[in-house]
Amino acid sequence: MSITVLIVDDEENARLNIGSFLMGRGYEVIGVPTLADARVCVRRGDADIILLDVQLPDGYGPNLIAETAALPARPPIIVITAYGDVEMAVDAMKNGAHDFLQKPIQLAQLEKSIQRAQEIVAMRRELAHLRQAQHQELDFVVGQSQAMKTLLAQAQRASGASASVLVTGETGTGKEVLARAIHRTGPRANKPFIAINCAAIQSTVLESELFGYEAGAFTGADKRKHGLMEVADGGILFLDEISSMPVDIQAKLLRAIEERAFRRVGGTILIHVDVEILAASNRDLPTMIANEKFREDLYWRLKVVNLHIPPLREHKEDIPELVGLFIRNNNSRMGLNIGDVTSRAMAMLMAHNWPGNIRELRNVIERAMLFCDDPSIDVQHLPVEITTL
Repeated sequence: MSITVLIVDDEENARLNIGSFLMGRGYEVIGVPTLADARVCVRRGDADIILLDVQLPDGYGPNLIAETAALPARPPIIVITAYGDVEMAVDAMKNGAHDFLQKPIQLAQLEKSIQRAQEIVAMRRELAHLRQAQHQELDFVVGQSQAMKTLLAQAQRASGASASVLVTGETGTGKEVLARAIHRTGPRANKPFIAINCAAIQSTVLESELFGYEAGAFTGADKRKHGLMEVADGGILFLDEISSMPVDIQAKLLRAIEERAFRRVGGTILIHVDVEILAASNRDLPTMIANEKFREDLYWRLKVVNLHIPPLREHKEDIPELVGLFIRNNNSRMGLNIGDVTSRAMAMLMAHNWPGNIRELRNVIERAMLFCDDPSIDVQHLPVEITTL
């Protein structure tokens, strides 16, 4: 991790000696003699850590502490004080200074103080990374169209209520991504998020996956297995493609949701859990209810909140922003430096009907970047199904 230390001291020898010591330990160093120069560096975001002298030619150094108080990523400030000026140092710490060092500076103490400040910088960077990841995941679903802004607002309200949520929408619209966003922005964010695709598991196995089983419950059940409802205790269980769940298991799921308890297959002990249920479907559940393929009581139990993600063809105005998001993500992941999409290529992206929705758009951009050696994605980088209208 690259860390830049800004040394603010009007004594050139002090800047050079401290700077040489820190550079020898892998830090990048900027040295300036005045408070005005320090302010410029802070505004540009050049400083991760500030080593600040008190008496400067153009002002009182600790004024910088108050001036940086409102910054979202305020650099830790280590104040350099004259010998015996403890009262001033205490005031600086009360006002937000990270640490103080007395002159003459002991390099061993300086290194320890810088290392402690570095831990704060590393923690902030990690938090910023996590927030950015959350933001990108929300953007994957949302965009800036009015329909998607409304969806996000509804999702954020649902996330705080711990209510059952049914997410509907075509394949590729981002149903699981929205479910994960609800988890990460809600009160269960630090608890498990367990996802299961009901369409990908054989009906004979699904019950034991959900509820677990006791040893000897059936042939091959050598030992007890905890079900996903038990694993998700305290958190969220996401049931993707719930329309594929057999009706008999739907009945058992409904009972478990209502009683907040269940029994393992082959078991007699009632296991109590606190699980928020999120479910998703790309099929028309009311039609399935009419055809007796889905239980109406389970449908209403799941549909405390219904979030419907519209297909991409209904909010094409979000395509440019989504394309920019995918380019940025892929540049970072693939080590590329592609800037944007030409107007000709963007026109073709806007004209396409996107039967695979946002997932299809994401894959198209990834493929285009893979075959692009130019600064921008152009028509020749797009697959034939996009360029043939």
